[in-house]
Amino acid sequence: MSWPKARRLIQLLARVVLGVALIVAGAQKLPNLTQSVVAVKAYQFGFSEEVNQIIGYALPVVEIVVGLAILVGWASRFAAIVAVVMLAVYIGAISSAWARGLTIDCGCFTPGGALTDPGQSTAYLQDIVRDIGLIILAGWVIIWPRSPWSIDAWLTPAAPPIDPIITVLD
Repeated sequence: MSWPKARRLIQLLARVVLGVALIVAGAQKLPNLTQSVVAVKAYQFGFSEEVNQIIGYALPVVEIVVGLAILVGWASRFAAIVAVVMLAVYIGAISSAWARGLTIDCGCFTPGGALTDPGQSTAYLQDIVRDIGLIILAGWVIIWPRSPWSIDAWLTPAAPPIDPIITVLD
């Protein structure tokens, strides 16, 4: 397979996997926003109740909107940049909880909150590695936003790579 064909396939896969991951993460929180707020509080950042509620209520919606934009390939580069910022914040929050010895579920793809059962254990390293993988996918979308079957590809004739070195690879 030639590089241009392989790149287009990777572009499509990166967009689909990242978009679906964000949509699933948000959709799992959306039916129970109260639990989403509980998950935010579990990080014990000292935010006021109002700030915890804003984050807990808004986060699932933002994840779904950004995930949908990436999945359909609309404003892909911008949506992927937002995804990188969100994922970096998640990594920072998980790392902070880990460093402070908190025993919580990150609330990424689960309800989240404090782990109270003796048999439960944290999965901080797995959560961080997963988020790093998603950042790599988002980086691919940022560099090459126009992928097959995307709205961006239909709306714009060409979106140049963001780095002149990458242009050589094209």
